[in-house]
Amino acid sequence: MSPRNPGRFAGLLYLLVSIPGAFALLYVPGRLIVDGNATATAANIAASGTLFRFGIAVQLISQALFILVPLALYELLKGVSRRHATLMVILIVVAIPIAMLNELNAVAALALVRGADFLSTFEQPQREALAMLFLDLHARGLDVAGIFWGLWLFPLGVLVYRSRFLPRFLGVWLGLAGVAYVTLSLTAILLPQYRDRVFVISQPATIGELAFMLWLVIKGASPPRTSIEFD
Repeated sequence: MSPRNPGRFAGLLYLLVSIPGAFALLYVPGRLIVDGNATATAANIAASGTLFRFGIAVQLISQALFILVPLALYELLKGVSRRHATLMVILIVVAIPIAMLNELNAVAALALVRGADFLSTFEQPQREALAMLFLDLHARGLDVAGIFWGLWLFPLGVLVYRSRFLPRFLGVWLGLAGVAYVTLSLTAILLPQYRDRVFVISQPATIGELAFMLWLVIKGASPPRTSIEFD
């Protein structure tokens, strides 16, 4: 965590920012959203409105804080290739506003479930159906952001592979994780009937990002004093 071990600092930052993000992306939807059942989903959100709103807030905060992660990784890996390190930062920065603006879909779904006065012209089943539509749009928005969550792992994987102070297998694994994220996102958008199957198949690859994170936290990493830049 000290300047002598920037890898551990980057890994801890990566882990601490990712935990609340996982809460908002996995736990909250898993508790409240019932696939294909607008009535049950609306009832869950109405009964657990605080949890739903908390999930929105956590997602916004975690996305805003995540910008610190690629900046820390840039400092760690810029000596390998400034070009790849810059590309890594750009690709993940593109995903952040997409994910943050996407939370407006969740806000709209919450408003429909709560039945504000200006929505009184809609019957309850109509509001529930519209809320489910916005939740589906929210999921598709995450898939769009997921494309960039995958793309930034390609230059990161190259940097790790070339670094000489991190294991090469982690670089390969990060590249495979990038392929998995992009494939999963495109499948969810274009061929949603195959999403669950692709999700199961892609899990061993996506663990590569977690493995990299834990490696940095446990083992740390420090670039050599002399430059090893390939550009």
